[in-house]
This record gives sequence, structure tokens and C-alpha cells, in this order.
Amino acid sequence: MELFSEPLTLTPMVSTILFVIAVLAGMRYRTVWKAEGPRWQLWVFGLVSGGCLLIVGFIPVLPS
Repeated sequence: MELFSEPLTLTPMVSTILFVIAVLAGMRYRTVWKAEGPRWQLWVFGLVSGGCLLIVGFIPVLPS
């Protein structure tokens, strides 16, 4: 029994959505940072943005 029978890939639509989420979260991170807002918001937006970019960067996109 194989643990992963299919290789982990992203569709172009999912990778685009993740990239847009990363950009929007990065913009919110920057606005909170410049306004010296709550630290917890910096952590939330930074982790969301970084996580999305890591997923898009390291999981291959299925060719369309």
C-alpha cells in the first residue's frame, strides 16, 4: 500500500488563487506594519502570505 499514489500538484487556477491571496495578505501586512498596528495581525498576515508563497513555490503546477 502506497501512502501517496498520486504526486502532489496544483492546478493553474489554484496556484493563481493562492498567489493572489499571498499578494493581498502581503499588502495588509505592510499597511499594518506602517500603521504600527497590533502584532498579532502582523503574524497572521505574514504567515498567510509566506505559507501561500511556499506552497506555490515548492509544489509543481500541473501543465494545462
